Amino acid sequence: MSDWQHRIDAVWAAADDLGDAEVIRRIDAIAAERPEGDPAALFERAGARDSAGLEVDAEPLYRAALANGLAGSERVQAHVQLASTIRNLGRPLEAIELLDAIEPDAGELHDAVVAFRALALVDAGDARRAASDALAALAPHLQRYRVSVAAYAADLAASA
Repeated sequence: MSDWQHRIDAVWAAADDLGDAEVIRRIDAIAAERPEGDPAALFERAGARDSAGLEVDAEPLYRAALANGLAGSERVQAHVQLASTIRNLGRPLEAIELLDAIEPDAGELHDAVVAFRALALVDAGDARRAASDALAALAPHLQRYRVSVAAYAADLAASA
């Protein structure tokens, strides 16, 4: 991991003590060390604003990070965070589309994609599908009742 990323991570680790404005200031200062349009810098700037509840400011930064080639796990994270931002801005159907599109590439973040899609589904008025998806993602993690929960998820999906 680079020194740059270590410094970004240190800001996030201290975020609760710093406050929103200071997190944004510090992230922006570190991001400014990168070339203009750097996808990782854009992603971190978006996240700082998103975390502060500034979704309107975060959305174009997430989109720019993705358009400029953000890759790997950060690409999936950006889709999840952008979808959450868009949902918070009152556009749950667009959020669902984003999450559906990234799901095949989600890897270890698959359950996060499902969780945020469930939130968007509720906002879109499809609580049964939201519950079905969430239970289907949860079932493999259960020590007991795995089969029962998976079956209930399937029943909900069939009746959604």
